[in-house]
Amino acid sequence: MGPIEIIGVSIAGLVILMVLLFLFQFVGLYLQAWVSGAKVSFFGLVMMRFRKVKPRLIVENRITAKKAGLDIPTDLLEAHYLAGGRVTNVVRSMVAADKARIELPWDVSAAIDLAGRDILEAVRTSVNPKVIDCPDQVHGRATIDAVAKDGIQLKARARVTVRTNIARLVGGATEETIIARVGEGIVSTIGSAASHLAVLENPDNISRVVLEKGLDAGTAYEILSIDIADMDVGENIGAKLQVHQATADEKRFQAEAEKRRAMAVAQEAEFKAEVQKNRAVVILAEAEIPKAMAESFRSGNMGIMDYERLRNIQSDTSMRSSIATDEPQQPDRR
Repeated sequence: MGPIEIIGVSIAGLVILMVLLFLFQFVGLYLQAWVSGAKVSFFGLVMMRFRKVKPRLIVENRITAKKAGLDIPTDLLEAHYLAGGRVTNVVRSMVAADKARIELPWDVSAAIDLAGRDILEAVRTSVNPKVIDCPDQVHGRATIDAVAKDGIQLKARARVTVRTNIARLVGGATEETIIARVGEGIVSTIGSAASHLAVLENPDNISRVVLEKGLDAGTAYEILSIDIADMDVGENIGAKLQVHQATADEKRFQAEAEKRRAMAVAQEAEFKAEVQKNRAVVILAEAEIPKAMAESFRSGNMGIMDYERLRNIQSDTSMRSSIATDEPQQPDRR
């Protein structure tokens, strides 16, 4: 053989070796699926590699489903993987649902997984209900505060037992909605109570009234029970409001009294100004008297004797006024 033939045979042998090595990695998976009763075609395993699908993941999940009594075709597993789904979670959730006698078709399980929900956790919660604290003490307040009609504040904590409703898992509201609705129901029930003592005597009435409202409508959960874990008496909100109202009324009355006082002061100032004005008029009028008398003397309408008689009358009037003012008061002899 010439050099060219040797090089050609070497290249062909190398290519064949590489092809054999490439195919050999699928032999183990093919045998594993065949022995487990979940047959997968060898050609299908090879094509998975070209479709950017992990053959081992598909084969292992098909074997798991087959051993659990479920026959899931590899085409469905590949399609879900290519869509970005979690194949292992979907298969495990279907196995768990089948063992718990919960109807969970492949289409529903795959849709829930692609929607971003943890389908495996949902199935577990459906089989084993979980408890939700209300309110959520990690992200919210420690208690739900409400005031009864008698003005006494009550602080409550509830524990809500829920079970996943798989049929409403896609598009259904989450735990936050359950917590908000239960909190609203507790506040409404306590607020409608005539006395806080009635609530403390029968806290189970809160659970019964809240459950009757159907708070799980439109959510991904079914509320099994609402239990009041703790109930404490808070502040007397009614008394505080009355005190605040009394303080506000006092300030309002003080403002009104101050307004009336200011109006009285202003009116008194007006009266004083009017008195001063009238007094000025009188003074002006009195200033005209000497002029009038002088004119009377000039014109002969008044003589000197008339003037003296007028002065005597004025003196007599002034004396009588002085005597009347200085007269002591008689003691009361009764």
